[in-house]
Amino acid sequence: MKQYLRLLLFLLLPVCAIAQPGYQPSPENLQAREDFQNRRFGMFIHWGIYSILGDGEWVMHNEHIAYDDYSRLASLFYPYAFDAHQWVSLAKAAGMKYITITSRHHDGFSMFATKATPYNVVDATPWHHDPLKDLAEECRKQGLKLFFYYSLLDWGRPDYGYGQPVVNGKPLYADWDHYIEFMKTQLTELLTQYGPIGGIWFDGEWDRPQANWHLDEIYALIHRLQPQALIINNHHHDPEPGQDVQEFEKDLPGGNSHGWNSGSVSKALPLESCETMNNSWGFTLADHHFKTVKQIIHLLVRNAGNNANLLLNVGPMPDGRIQQEFVDTLLAVGKWMERYGTTIYNTRAGIIPPQPWGVSTQANGLQYLHILQAPENRILFIPNISARLISAKDFNTQQPIRFKQQPEGIFLYLDQLQPDPIDQIIVLQFAQLRTAPFHHPIMSKP
Repeated sequence: MKQYLRLLLFLLLPVCAIAQPGYQPSPENLQAREDFQNRRFGMFIHWGIYSILGDGEWVMHNEHIAYDDYSRLASLFYPYAFDAHQWVSLAKAAGMKYITITSRHHDGFSMFATKATPYNVVDATPWHHDPLKDLAEECRKQGLKLFFYYSLLDWGRPDYGYGQPVVNGKPLYADWDHYIEFMKTQLTELLTQYGPIGGIWFDGEWDRPQANWHLDEIYALIHRLQPQALIINNHHHDPEPGQDVQEFEKDLPGGNSHGWNSGSVSKALPLESCETMNNSWGFTLADHHFKTVKQIIHLLVRNAGNNANLLLNVGPMPDGRIQQEFVDTLLAVGKWMERYGTTIYNTRAGIIPPQPWGVSTQANGLQYLHILQAPENRILFIPNISARLISAKDFNTQQPIRFKQQPEGIFLYLDQLQPDPIDQIIVLQFAQLRTAPFHHPIMSKP
């Protein structure tokens, strides 16, 4: 993933990276989009030889480690404790419905069996094992979808020519066409060696916004090999033809707290936001800034209320274990999801746009208010609702809630309810919904 030191290169729209023109999603793809939205919660996994150094996935770049020196880490990588069953079981126990794992990050090391380069986990490490094969099998057994993260950027390969100026869509002194063919070969392997997958999650286009990435060819290849597979590109600008999900890194849809995101929020595509459990993507030994159970639940709820999935990251240790702090938190989140998952899974953003006090989701004719910060006077005001409210009930106790509806909105009186320290959920039922479903207040476009 990107670090804060990155310049604003990605704010420049790619002049040559036009994606699949005239793309029409297949029926399988459209069904997969709907299924993706219904799942709402996924596990992101950043794992590679960088884990050995315990300083994040950008350690090679940030510490200016020469490629030849860094590549020696492969001979030290032997994750004796890796257990795909434990990883997938943890994701499932946390209430997660899919997994996205790094098949190749910016350091260029492939975490799968590939014939395109010997610099991979099977050929270059003493482990000689393909963890993606185990994960694919285990995800199928336990009912989770598996997505492969794939970096377009490569810090080490000569044919990528990292840092070189781009002229006419190509790096000046590198064999760009060869690099594009290399990526096509690897993507073909990922799409043919592991059975049906959820999709491909791209990252790194922002490194060269003016390059011709041949995305039209790459996207067409993916959609031809697996028509249902979703294409997600973490490029931070408006979606392009051929892309099936719009991604927001460390922000809610439409947010730009880091200065990374530009463009608008799609009305037509599923949305996803990716976040970390501490401040790191790859395993970082000294990062103890762990998010609390409450913070993660609020992230999940706010994303659902913004019509987005949450992809929450873990960075396994070099021995293959997921650190205990992550495990404990995820299990606690899973307990919450066991009780309240019906207000998250299979929902869409409610008719009430996000408010300072929380958000709403909707499913099966019901509106779920997620009150994350209740007013001190315990009177909640919901503005601009013309539909007639029939009933309001506490989700936990089914206790009716007093309300008053006036032309300016609805007043809910929460004084008789036991406050919930994490999320007070109110179920609303309206006689007839005439209000249009929520669209993000930032300008949207198809």
